[in-house]
Amino acid sequence: MANSPQAKKRARQNERRADVNKARRSRIRTYLRKVEEAIASGDYAVASDALRSAQPELMRGVTKGIVHKNTAARKMSRLSKRVKALSA
Repeated sequence: MANSPQAKKRARQNERRADVNKARRSRIRTYLRKVEEAIASGDYAVASDALRSAQPELMRGVTKGIVHKNTAARKMSRLSKRVKALSA
């Protein structure tokens, strides 16, 4: 339990940041899920649009410290590879 005023303040800040981070992570997952669903449907146009809208959201998560840079790069690489396979 936080005793000093500084520790109490940090606890309050941590709670607020956790809520923001949770919302941002959920938003990223939603965008990625839309890409997955578009790939599953087999529609290249919808899948490429979904991928294009998911990329900035995922990279924003990197700059905010929600997702590691290499994790985001790996996800984008694998998704774009699957979307590209739909065009063939």
